[in-house]
Amino acid sequence: MPTLYVIIASTRPGRIGLPVGQWFYQRAVEHGAFDVEVVDLAEWDLPMMDEPNHPRMRQYEGQHALDWSSKIDAGDAYVLVMPEYNFSYTAPLKNALDYLHQEWQYKPVGLVSYGGIAAGIRAQQAIKTVLLSLKMVPLNESVMIPFVSQLRSEDGTRIEPTAQMESMATTLLDELARWALALKPMRETPSV
Repeated sequence: MPTLYVIIASTRPGRIGLPVGQWFYQRAVEHGAFDVEVVDLAEWDLPMMDEPNHPRMRQYEGQHALDWSSKIDAGDAYVLVMPEYNFSYTAPLKNALDYLHQEWQYKPVGLVSYGGIAAGIRAQQAIKTVLLSLKMVPLNESVMIPFVSQLRSEDGTRIEPTAQMESMATTLLDELARWALALKPMRETPSV
């Protein structure tokens, strides 16, 4: 089975991104099309742009960059679980993307965004240019969660998903599975 990484993009203490990411992880496991793993940027704690060589060269010097490269290289598809900050995506997410180049190429990426009334849609739109420049395939299907704080459990450790969220997650996972399979030959063909 292809490997799907659910990347939690918020690193803020007290973040709701962790329960959102855990919910989506469980949905992906239940879906059954992928081997699924959570990749939490808070746990990775990547320093801000500290590699001296351009990522296209794949000449990483720090162990953290080598480990990040190996992790992302092993993925076949990704879901970015991301809040919207100031009409855009988070700095830790941009940093994590910018560390690498070839490792992201020809892989589908789904977006799960959350926020207030706009549900993170502006963050989704802002990041698509970056994803396309990395030769990723951002899907049209996505999950957008408005007023996410209203879904948080009393103890703050999980969210209570709506039927619409569950439906959007299934559609996104179906498409990710199709695209991961379709793009596999491109990932296996050496670049010219």
